[in-house]
Amino acid sequence: MPIDQERRSACLGPEGSVAHVTRVLSMISGRWKLPILFRLFAEPTMRTSRLLRDIPDLSQKVLTQHLRELERDGLVARRDFGRQPPHVEYGLTDAGASLMPVLLSMREFSRLHAADVPGAPD
Repeated sequence: MPIDQERRSACLGPEGSVAHVTRVLSMISGRWKLPILFRLFAEPTMRTSRLLRDIPDLSQKVLTQHLRELERDGLVARRDFGRQPPHVEYGLTDAGASLMPVLLSMREFSRLHAADVPGAPD
C-alpha cells in the first residue's frame, strides 16, 4: 500500500481517527449527557433524584434514557442495592473517568478560543 494511501486510511478508514472520534462524539451526544457526566465526575455516585435536582429542566424519562445509553456505552455504571424502596446509584466507570480529561481539555479549548468565535460564551 502506498504511503499516501496508508495515511489516508489511518485518518479516514474504518479504524481511522475520524471513525474513533465520531464514535466518542456519538456516545456523548444528547442534550443532557454532558451535564450528567460532569455531575458524576464532581460527585462519584449519585441517585437519579439527585441528578434531577441538580440538572434543571431534565425529565425523569430523558434522564433514564440517557443513563441507559451511557451505561450501554460503558461510561456509567448502575449499582442496584436490591432494597425496597429501590435504591440505585450511578457512577462513572473507569472508561467514563478516563474520558473526563478529554472533556476538560475541550472546555479549556473553548475558553481559550471563545474570543475567536462570534457569539461564544465568555
